[in-house]
Amino acid sequence: MAAPKKNVKTASTSEPKGGAVVKKVRVATAWFDACAGCHMSLLDIDERIIDIADKIDIVYGPLVDALEFPDNVDVAIIEGAISSDEDEHKIKEIRSKSKILVSMGDCAVTANVPSMRNQFKVSEILDRGFVENATCHQQHPSKDIPHLLNRARPLHEFVSVDVFLPGCPPPADAIFFVIAELLAGRMPDLTGKTRFGA
Repeated sequence: MAAPKKNVKTASTSEPKGGAVVKKVRVATAWFDACAGCHMSLLDIDERIIDIADKIDIVYGPLVDALEFPDNVDVAIIEGAISSDEDEHKIKEIRSKSKILVSMGDCAVTANVPSMRNQFKVSEILDRGFVENATCHQQHPSKDIPHLLNRARPLHEFVSVDVFLPGCPPPADAIFFVIAELLAGRMPDLTGKTRFGA
């Protein structure tokens, strides 16, 4: 893994505020194969969100009414492993439209819990979920669902990642530290801030 750049430029949008132009950082979040615990930990930064609210523009995420991932995202914060062909397509799109990509949480960093299925064939997983445990219509789904990849894998096996933020979930303090450092134009040094399984 290459050493991260020390200084980063993230601010890309502006809006007038009291006659001055205020640069805002375009931030997006997304989650793939995960429990949403990392997003809950993100919300646990609590009142500190006030410290960053006027510096960011949240352009995509589960709390934003946006159907398509936008262009020109400064920071994309991504939770979860890549487990389906739809996930793979989406993470590649996110990477192509984002300046900095943060792999947030153990599922995104290592594939963690979703990778527990990797010891089984996809057909065995589908049999277990849709045939053995079904009480009616015992069949594999064939329409309107993404196809599972052979293995659940971490983000960096598909795209380049700029910041690895481990933890299950990462503590709110570590998440806030990452965001604050990126807003200050620095790549965060997470030494001692979090750990796997934290």
